[in-house]
Parts: sequence; C-alpha cells; structure tokens
Amino acid sequence: MSVSALLMIALVVTGLFARSAWSDIRNHSAPQITSATGLYFTLNDMDAQLANQLMFGTNADLADDRSTAAKIYNQRRSQAGVYLRDLSVAAQGDPVAEASVAQAIADFGQYEEGASHALLLSKQKAFAAGKTDPATLAGYRSTTELMRTRLLPEADQLVTANNIAFNTTYASTTDRLSSARIGVLAAGLLLVALLVLLHLFFTFRFRRIVNPALAVAILIALGVSITAATQISAQQDYLHTARRDAYDSVVALTRARAVAYDANADESRYLLDQPNAAEHEQHFFEKTQQLMNLPGATIHTYDARAATAMDAYRADNEDLRFIGFFGDEFRNITFRGEREQAETVVARYQVYEKDDRKIRALASSGDVTGAIAFCVSYAPGDSNWAFGQFDTALQKLIGINTSAYEQASSEGAGSALSGPVGLAGAAIVIAALAVVGLRRPLAEFPAKG
Repeated sequence: MSVSALLMIALVVTGLFARSAWSDIRNHSAPQITSATGLYFTLNDMDAQLANQLMFGTNADLADDRSTAAKIYNQRRSQAGVYLRDLSVAAQGDPVAEASVAQAIADFGQYEEGASHALLLSKQKAFAAGKTDPATLAGYRSTTELMRTRLLPEADQLVTANNIAFNTTYASTTDRLSSARIGVLAAGLLLVALLVLLHLFFTFRFRRIVNPALAVAILIALGVSITAATQISAQQDYLHTARRDAYDSVVALTRARAVAYDANADESRYLLDQPNAAEHEQHFFEKTQQLMNLPGATIHTYDARAATAMDAYRADNEDLRFIGFFGDEFRNITFRGEREQAETVVARYQVYEKDDRKIRALASSGDVTGAIAFCVSYAPGDSNWAFGQFDTALQKLIGINTSAYEQASSEGAGSALSGPVGLAGAAIVIAALAVVGLRRPLAEFPAKG
C-alpha cells in the first residue's frame, strides 16, 4: 500500500536525519567548543606562568617554583598550538571563522615573541623576587597587554561563536524533529483510517464481523504511529539533556575555570608589577565578579556578602542571590550529586578569596617576599593549595556534566536510527497483512455483485 510505503519512508528519513544531527553534534559542534574553551584556558594559564617566572626573580629559594612555572608555561604553549590547529581545521570553508582563527594564530605568535624577550631580559638582569628590572617589566607589560586586549578576547569570541553554532544546531534539530513527528503521525493515522475504512467496507459488504488480517494491521499501524511519536520525543529529550541540562553547564564551568586561572594570574601580576598594583587588583575583582557576581559588592565586602548569599541558598535553594558563571550553574542543577558539588566549589573558592586578601595585606605591609611565598605555596593552608582545592572540585563538577552529556548523546545517537528502522519493518508487515486481508474479499467480490 502506498500509504504504508509513505510511513516507512518518513520513519527512515527521520532516523537518518536524527543520526546525522547527532554525528554533527558529537563530532563537530561539541569538540569545537572544547577546543575553543581549551584555548581560552591555556592562554590564561600561559600568561599566569609567564608572570610567575618573572615574579620569582633569581631568588635561590624560589628556583624550584621558577622551574615549575617554566615547565607549565611550555606545556600550555604546546596545548594552545594544538587547539589553534584544531580550530583552524574546523573553520575550513567558513570565511569568518577562518579569519578569526588566523588572527588568533598571528597574535599568538606575537605574544610568544614578546614573552621570550621578557624571559631573556629577566635572565640578563639579576633581580630579587618582587623587584623586577624595569626593562623586563616593560617587556612583560606590553606582552600581557597583548594577551588581555587581543588574544583572550579573540579566544573568548571563538568560544561564543562555536557555542552559538551548537545552539543553532540544537534548535534547528529540535524543530525539525517536531515537524517529523507531525509528519509521521499524519502518515500513521492516515494509514490507520484507511485500514479502518477498508475493514468497515468489507464488514458490511461481505457480512463478516472481523477480518483478522486487517484487524491486526490496524492495531500494528496504531502502535507504530504512537511508538514513532514517542521515539521522536525521546530524541528531543536526549537533545535537551545533552545540550541544555549538561553542556550549558559544561560551557559555563569551563569558562569559569579559565577566568579563575586568569584571576589567579592577576595576583602574580599584582606582586610583579607593583606600580600598577591597583589596576591588577581591579582586574582580579572584575574576574571574581565574573565567577560569582554579587551586585554592589567591593573587594572589601565580597567575602561577607558571599557567605551571606550561600547561607541563604542553603536555607532555600530558590533564594539565589548571585549571578555570573556560578550563578548560571546553580540555575541549571540537574544531575545527581551536582548540587552538593557546586556548593563545594563555591565553598573552596571562598577560602581562596580570603587567602587573596592575606596576600594583599602582606604586600601592603611591605612584606612582598612573604606575599609571594604565600601566593605560590602549595602547603596546606596557603594560597596555591587553596586554589588547587578549588580547581579539583571545579573539575569534578565539570566531569558530572560532561559524563551526563556523553551518556545522553551516546544513547540518543545509538537509538536515532535503530528505532525508526524497526518501525519501518513493521510498516512492511502492515502492508503484507493488508494484502492478505484483501485477497479473499476481492476474490469473492465478483460473486457478490
């Protein structure tokens, strides 16, 4: 029957479309965001490690710290190169994206050149920790300014552009699946209606109460229609879980991690570039507000305001008094263990923020060497230890959402075509049953005339 064939084609086409959409999401949209957010993170930490190397000076007691900073800097530089290469490959065929990546690559090369020059000057000019040579400091300022005003905005724009592309794919796929559900239901219900009419016709014409083959075909057709609509809705649910519930949080939290590393670098810049300490302190606080924005707070009132906001939230999860990346996450709590982990992240970040105030107090009192030692120390209770505790908790929270995305996308992709193909097979059975159901009545039809 032609209607049965129409239903079969609609089912297979819908399945092929869903599978193709998942392939695009899993192999292009999500990986491109991962590369863009990875680039944004590595650039931030790269500049942080450059500042650390220069801040340590030639102090013998900080030689190990300087060596560690140099090692991490080189690791981040290599990682940034890989991310830029991946983004360049992904941008092929899109002139706007190609131009954006090409500009980022050019600026990255210029940054590397400036960083190398600043490091070379630091080796030529022996200076103690926190007392950077003016020529070295001038070289660093121009280099980090390039990072702050050009490279990081370019990387952030790549994150935004790829995130918008993923959102567009998600929205268009969801809309097309809604249209497909209407089309499949229409074809299925039309088939059911035709089979019912045939059954009624033969019932009255040949005085038979039930035509077994047609009756079974009707039931199968009705079941196929309902199941097909349910399967398409399930695909939309998988998409929503993968994109909105999981990946929205992944994007917000990975950006938060990059901004947190940049804020941590601002502490090094504050100690390294003391003539511009007030500017670096302001930059630190601006990033603090990007993470957990408490309207009206200052760097001096922030800790108390954050504690009050979290107390209110724990008392009532609907009472959310902050925005920013953490606010985005707290408004998108979905998965088991996510809320508890999000609260742990903020709690550990509050500890790190309090350590920041101690760094500034030590520096303001004239103990810059003590401030540097506390800032870079991984000993329990010191600043870098606190930051590491926060970062570990944040990565675990990202992992909860990443795992949820991977599970939803895997299950969605796995069932995208298999379900519709199975139902298409049922449509063939319907056609066969209709033929069987019609054969005997049509054979008898002339005798009844």
